[in-house]
Amino acid sequence: MTEIITAELVSIDEPLGADKRAVIDALAQRVAAQGRATDGARLADDAWAREEKDETGLPGGIAIPHAKSAAVTQASLAFARLNPGVDFGAEDGGADLVFLIAAPDTAAEEHLAVLSKLARSLMRDDFTAGLRAARSPEEVVAIVREAISDAPAAQAPASRAEARAAAPTPASADEALLIDGRPARIVAVTACATGIAHTFMAADALTATGQKEGVDLTVEPQGSSGYKAIDQRIIDEADAVIFAVDVDVREQARFAGKPVVRAGVKRGIEQPAQMIREAVAAAKNPNAARVSGSATASTASAAAPTSLGGAIKRSLLTGVSYMIPFVAGGGLLIALGFAMAGYEIANTADGQTVNNAVYTLQNFTLANLPPEGLLYYLGAVAFQIGGLSFGFLVPALAGYIAYGLADRPGIAPGFVAGATAVFMGAGFIGAIVGGLLAGLAAWWLNRLDVPRWLRGLMPVVIIPLLGSIFASGLLLLVFGGPIAALTVALNGWLAGLTGAGVILLGIILGLMMCFDLGGPVNKVAYGFATANLAAGIAGDERYLQIMAAVMAAGMVPPLAMALASTVLGRKLFTAPERENGKAAWLLGAAFISEGAIPFAAADVFRVIPAMMLGGAVTGALSMAFAVTSRAPHGGVFVFFAIDSFWLWLVAIAAGTVVSAVAVVLLKRFVRRRPVDADVPAVAVTA
Repeated sequence: MTEIITAELVSIDEPLGADKRAVIDALAQRVAAQGRATDGARLADDAWAREEKDETGLPGGIAIPHAKSAAVTQASLAFARLNPGVDFGAEDGGADLVFLIAAPDTAAEEHLAVLSKLARSLMRDDFTAGLRAARSPEEVVAIVREAISDAPAAQAPASRAEARAAAPTPASADEALLIDGRPARIVAVTACATGIAHTFMAADALTATGQKEGVDLTVEPQGSSGYKAIDQRIIDEADAVIFAVDVDVREQARFAGKPVVRAGVKRGIEQPAQMIREAVAAAKNPNAARVSGSATASTASAAAPTSLGGAIKRSLLTGVSYMIPFVAGGGLLIALGFAMAGYEIANTADGQTVNNAVYTLQNFTLANLPPEGLLYYLGAVAFQIGGLSFGFLVPALAGYIAYGLADRPGIAPGFVAGATAVFMGAGFIGAIVGGLLAGLAAWWLNRLDVPRWLRGLMPVVIIPLLGSIFASGLLLLVFGGPIAALTVALNGWLAGLTGAGVILLGIILGLMMCFDLGGPVNKVAYGFATANLAAGIAGDERYLQIMAAVMAAGMVPPLAMALASTVLGRKLFTAPERENGKAAWLLGAAFISEGAIPFAAADVFRVIPAMMLGGAVTGALSMAFAVTSRAPHGGVFVFFAIDSFWLWLVAIAAGTVVSAVAVVLLKRFVRRRPVDADVPAVAVTA
């Protein structure tokens, strides 16, 4: 394990570049030059991709860019001591100590453990002081090897007994950190995207701060090489939970019902004391946010959301997000079926009671092909699979809306409510109403204080039974009929749109698609288009036109930012933005609106209005040209499913140019309002 770093991987006071990308590139090339990576550029790109997700600069002049990369053949540390330091995003200035942590994407557990020990050593002042005083690469190697040999094991959660022994007595502890006269009992989970560095640094920072503050704190670092779960008894006795994570918490149901404080893993490193105090305050607040779900090992039940409106909004976004894979996969299969068998595969021929795809599959096999041949038969297969996938669209939407409100107990009543909405002809709107009813019913039932013998039956029998009766019963008896009538009226309104009305609809859809780049408004427009795509494929071309307009408008933001940052206004953008612009060409072509998020996050008030302007132009032109799309996703790569494809490209090009010119003009002539140093910036996220 000591060969993880060698003198050849160390740079002391050498100029490696003026910015962090140059430093990462130089260290990655050093790793490759020693035969530890097959491609230095690939390693640098992987580390840079991690850096763009969350900067790796830490307080105290430290930076730890890192990556698990297929280019790495041997787990390695490359080190640079810089003079002057380079900005890696830490609040207290540039970093003069930089470790590039390079792990193979199939790294063995022992390698990951060693890399994690290094990350923990960076929290020690004596370790960093030794690196700054080192006079040769060999001395740096000796310091690092000693640290990774002597550092504590990476996987074990901090011992509760050790924390109690090290903690001050209640008489000397801060009253704000006491609960009922005793030290607060907190459990914490730390996890980052790679599970190598930040995960364990946050765990150590929280553990050390908990001992200093007299808090009974147990931490579970969930690293790449696995994790040792906190004993369930300790979790059950805890007053609150801290989740310092950038990824999902594994087995989160263990913490169900506990007051929770959530933040990114870097906050666990930089502000552990504040997080601990927030957790203690949450434990004393009966209205604090709590970990959702249910667990047989926990006697606590999930508490009410702090905001009903916020919970409903999150559940709607959850429903749409989980529905999209059914739509995207099914829609592309249907489009592929059309490409191989022609559009008549969806029609019903004379004398048939089913469409051509079903008729073909019922009467022919691979050993007995239809007269049209093998390609036609495979097209029927693809079309039918896609159609079956589409059959889950409304139930999945309702089911996962309910899941967003009530966690797993809401799924079954939600799916049943969605199927009921299909039966009633209530469609997309019925799925939303049914999912909300099912989720609220399941959430309420999950909160009931039931006897222990009944608790195990609640999520698997009682909640699905009563939740389904409540939500689906209301749809059948009360809401389904009016919603179905509303759906018919909406279809009639769309059928009556002509001329200016169609163009206005395109403008509205274009504005919505570009407003928040994958956020709630964007998803409402996309959800409306995809939820009605099946009706379009069945023959109602109005919905196919809506799908084409929505996809075209969603492609405009990344394409426009690519055009602006790489062609029209290069000097107005930073070097990282120009790099993002190169990637945005492909993202835009594939209909990934989120490719524009880095630009919007840095300059929201000039980028978003420009994107909306171009999106409105594209949406209006696409509707005016009556372009149709039988595919819900894929951008230009599903050209075979788009009628009037060249006119569709004209609409996209027009909106792209309008947005790109607008953003260049706004950046050139509209000055940004300076941000007060006391006001924290708010990042725009997908």
